[in-house]
Amino acid sequence: MDASPAHLGQKVDPDRARVLIDGVPLPIRPGLVHYLVNKPAGIVSTVDDPRGRPTVIDLVPRTTRVYPVGRLDADSEGLLVITNDGELTAAVTHPSHGVTKTYVARVHGDVGRGVIRRLTDGVDLDDGPARALSARVLDRHAGETLVEIVMGEGRKREVRRMLTVVGHEVLGLARTAIGPIRDPGLRSGEWRLLTAEEVRSLYRAAGFGPASP
Repeated sequence: MDASPAHLGQKVDPDRARVLIDGVPLPIRPGLVHYLVNKPAGIVSTVDDPRGRPTVIDLVPRTTRVYPVGRLDADSEGLLVITNDGELTAAVTHPSHGVTKTYVARVHGDVGRGVIRRLTDGVDLDDGPARALSARVLDRHAGETLVEIVMGEGRKREVRRMLTVVGHEVLGLARTAIGPIRDPGLRSGEWRLLTAEEVRSLYRAAGFGPASP
């Protein structure tokens, strides 16, 4: 596809054109949808489930075929993007783009500075080393601790396994942010459409923009 600067008054075919502003894609193709969902626990992050369990696709309108961007464990909750935008999906999920995911874990026991340091220095899991980009204690109450953990990748049950390795059983886990996207007002089981600027912010978080090759 040829690339050329736009000029005043130029028209484009939204079915064929890929439009970028300052190097960041503009989602203009007809039929694109971008849902932000607050997944409840007990819902699986797949399109279909052979065991007949409810899926995240059941939470959004069935106007077009869509897919979850990455996954959340069935027993975890929190933010998940569901879309039919393949370019955005690749940008958000591929580890090379470095789009962070933020989690809040409720764990058993008192998490001290040493544990936080181990999480950020890295621990060994059965599928290789894992490291949090950052970690901090949010609250302590009745023998439990709330820990916020920011990850740069999303291997299967990675946060749960890391916390188990450092000696703290996970009692609950929620994803609170995908890159710059947060929505504390979105209730469990609810969805809303991402704005065009939110979609562009995800692309920027993935490295699209003036600094990109």
